[in-house]
Amino acid sequence: MAATGEGKRGIFGDLAGMASGAVSIVAGAKAEAEAIGRAQMEAVIAKFDLVKREDLDAALEVARRAREQAEALEARVAALEARLSGDETALRDVE
Repeated sequence: MAATGEGKRGIFGDLAGMASGAVSIVAGAKAEAEAIGRAQMEAVIAKFDLVKREDLDAALEVARRAREQAEALEARVAALEARLSGDETALRDVE
């Protein structure tokens, strides 16, 4: 009987080892498929001259800052023009 129990443990051990190996093979295949997919997407982006999201976000941030600076400068110019013209009403409206 002892031999039969050891044989079952050996078979189950072998099956567990095979299952573990299969899982690692599937995980490796998944990682490889993701890498291939990523490379193909980058090739499509390059082919169609598309912009990456990070680059778009950075450009939008630069544009936002430039718009804020332009608005601030516009207000300063209006205040200086009002001061030069001596128009107190316009000066109060700007400030």
